Amino acid sequence: MYLEVKDLVKTYGTGDIRTKALRGVTASVAEGDLCVIQGPSGSGKSTFLNCIGGLETPDAGSIIVDGKEIAGLSMADLAEYRRESLGFIFQFYNLVPNLTVKENIEVCAYLTKDPLDRDELMDTLGLTELKSKFPSQLSGGQQQRCAIARALIKNPRLLLCDEPTGALDSHTSRGILTLLETVNRRYGTTMLIVTHNNAIKDMVDQVLVIRDGMVAEDYRNDRKIPAAELTDL
Repeated sequence: MYLEVKDLVKTYGTGDIRTKALRGVTASVAEGDLCVIQGPSGSGKSTFLNCIGGLETPDAGSIIVDGKEIAGLSMADLAEYRRESLGFIFQFYNLVPNLTVKENIEVCAYLTKDPLDRDELMDTLGLTELKSKFPSQLSGGQQQRCAIARALIKNPRLLLCDEPTGALDSHTSRGILTLLETVNRRYGTTMLIVTHNNAIKDMVDQVLVIRDGMVAEDYRNDRKIPAAELTDL
């Protein structure tokens, strides 16, 4: 397995006011798979994703990515892990407002030794005609495509997506999911997608449901539906 998480525990707060966000989560994801992470608000989905991404430090447990233990790494080693191995996509795009689409993408290209071809990536994501525009001149869907390109230019083996369609309408969401599907197929990128949208589970290889900080369901999806055919987004 490309990703293996075992007995992951994360608690917030101090003294008598403590909240256990993760209560011994164990899960694994195969290389090149699309995996959706679902669950109600406050269930621990984003905490789980952030621990894998090195943005949160677990209290206990193991996180192995491509054979390397991530839990317990120093800040410097975590920074290198995020730079070399990960791409992040969030609900809010976090684009640099005074940089163009092309420049926003190029900023992240400098962080890796082996970036993808910028022009090919922009063409794949439908950004070529928008390359000279600033974020304020883009629609929400166009900004999200730019954010996806920025995450992918590093050629990450693992892409972490936290509510990537949460701020978008159903038509635009379908387009973004189709792009993620295309990227997964073309580059073999392993993807974890945290979402409240129940329809997305039908397009992925694996569904992981977290409730109250624990894995409630973990199963393979034997009948994937193309993202373009999803309904009720």
